[in-house]
Amino acid sequence: METLDRPALRRPRVALWPLRAALAAHLLAVLAQPVLAGMFLTGDVDAIDWHATNGVALAVVALLVVAAALGHALAGRGGWWVPVAAVLLFLADGFQIDAGFERALEIHIPLGVAIVVSSVLLAAWSWTRFAARARGVR
Repeated sequence: METLDRPALRRPRVALWPLRAALAAHLLAVLAQPVLAGMFLTGDVDAIDWHATNGVALAVVALLVVAAALGHALAGRGGWWVPVAAVLLFLADGFQIDAGFERALEIHIPLGVAIVVSSVLLAAWSWTRFAARARGVR
């Protein structure tokens, strides 16, 4: 028997699912990067080509994250910080690609760690109730 004071369960809006999918794809590709770099460092010379290819693919997926984040925000969900964070993530991916091709490891490695942490946090946030909440609701 349900009581009247119990709030009804609400499912996330349609705009949240593309954002979750894009963030999950980005996270999977991001998590593959240190694995591929480690394979290269342990002697698998071909792994650096996969690392570079995956890095460029990350930029494409990051654009999908930006589009999904904009759709989510325009649907009145989350905050406007989500598309801003997605754009910053896209820019970080671009700088990361450039630093990698320039072999600037003093930038490439710490920026890579920051991208991994940011990707994990954004993907985790997308599965919280705050991601599904309408903007302005507390």
